[in-house]
This record gives sequence, C-alpha cells and structure tokens, in this order.
Amino acid sequence: MNAESLAIVLLPGVQYYTGQALDIKTITAAAHAVGARAGWDLAHAVGNLSLALHDWNVDFACWCSYKYLNSGPGGIGGLFVHSRNSDVVPRFAGWWGHDSQTRFNMDRPFSPIPGAAGFRHSNPSVFTVMALRASLEIFCSIGMDKLTEKQAKLTGFLDFLLTKTCPKIEIISPRSPSERGCQLSLRSRVPVQPKELEEKLFAEGVVCDVRGQIIRAAPTPLYNSYTDVYNFVKILAKLLDNIKL
Repeated sequence: MNAESLAIVLLPGVQYYTGQALDIKTITAAAHAVGARAGWDLAHAVGNLSLALHDWNVDFACWCSYKYLNSGPGGIGGLFVHSRNSDVVPRFAGWWGHDSQTRFNMDRPFSPIPGAAGFRHSNPSVFTVMALRASLEIFCSIGMDKLTEKQAKLTGFLDFLLTKTCPKIEIISPRSPSERGCQLSLRSRVPVQPKELEEKLFAEGVVCDVRGQIIRAAPTPLYNSYTDVYNFVKILAKLLDNIKL
C-alpha cells in the first residue's frame, strides 16, 4: 500500500515488551521487494536467537551486548553492515575506522576499512572488550543451535507451569517457541505495585523486570536450570496469592 513512499524499514528483532521474535528474513525480503532498505535493532535478539544477517540480506543492524551477551552495563555495542552497502552508506568518519595501514598519515583522505569495521569511531575500552570477549568465547564453544534448543525447552516448561498452576498470570508472549526467544511476558490478572513486586522477587533470589502489570521473565540457557524455572513459578504464585484485593 505504501510501497512508493517507503524508504526504510526499521524494526526490533525481538519486541522488548512482549518478547515476540519477528521474522527478520521475510520482512527484510518484503522491504527489498519494494525498493526499501531493512535495518534491525537487535538489542534483545543477539545472544537470544540464531541470526544469519548476511544470508538474510539485512542492510544493517545494531545492538548492545549487556543483555544476553552478558558483557555488563556500559558494555560495548555492535554493528552489522552488509558487505554490499559498506561503501555506499553515509557514515561519520572516525579515525578507528580508517585503514590501519595509513591511519596516521594525516595528509590522506578518509579510507574506510571494508565492512562494519569502517564505521568505528575510536578505540574501545579494553575492559569492555575483554568482558565481551570472555562471554563470546563461551557462546562460540557451545553454539547457538544448542542454546536455542535448551531455550525452547526452558520457556516451554515455564509456559506449562504457569498455565497449570498460576491462574493469576496471563502469558502475552507468542505461545510458539519459534516466535519468541528466552523472554516470556506475563500480565498479572490482579493489580500489583511494580516496584514492590520486583523487590519481593529479588528478595527471593529472582531477578526479572516488572513494568506496570507486565512481568518480563527470561530463563536463559547458559545459566538457568529447570529448577530455577520451577522455583520462579512457585515464588511468583505465592506472592500474587498474598496480594489483598
């Protein structure tokens, strides 16, 4: 309908509030079919979903690394630029993105490194780089296929327990594992005080996010177990049962 006026599609790989995983490959192809570029915010997708950005012809993407990649707050960000776009996309020219062989020749014009590296501005902090590298080594040693396989089982177990034992919770995330990542977003059917509920969960050893009446729970395959999932549901059900209407 809006093909003639559409220039760019910019969407999240995983919608932060509902946990829905979008079909990056199909949406990117649809954008290209009408002559638009497709860019993706992968803050909640990297380290959470299996991604093949080059093969899916994604034009560009960016993400943080402090969520599923475990680099910690303030961790280094990431950028993907498809190789076919690396020389045509406008950029801010930064000295760290200049060809390393001529980087300090001040009389030469900006000569970008091919690919996403040519978009770097300056040298990153060694501490943030090493924190991320340590995490990525673990991801590489295990592989995303194994991680997503366990992820589907963990979220499936969480879905099952909540459905069977916690009637005060409504799951608003997609019910199919293929349409979500680690995150299940849960709507409380009884009114809760977000900060108070978050603090009570934390006191019980549960770290998750409460936004309004939505509880975002994400059992991650690297370090969460089925026992963790069971205990979370038991704790959450107890806290909701104690709320006086």
